[in-house]
Amino acid sequence: MSLNQLRAEEIKAKFEERDAHIRESWVRAMEARLVRDELEKCQKAEGVNHYENCKWLSEKYLNMLAENK
Repeated sequence: MSLNQLRAEEIKAKFEERDAHIRESWVRAMEARLVRDELEKCQKAEGVNHYENCKWLSEKYLNMLAENK
């Protein structure tokens, strides 16, 4: 293989790796958005009891935010 072919393969591999990383981060962001939307629904539906009844959703959302920085 020539030097140009090796370099082209390296560049292609870097682009594919970057695309995979971007795709994964986008999926995690959308999952967090879905959890946030469900948390908002739960808070509206439960009213004053949302602190107790929606606690598991808020903890899940906070964990997702911390992991997906």
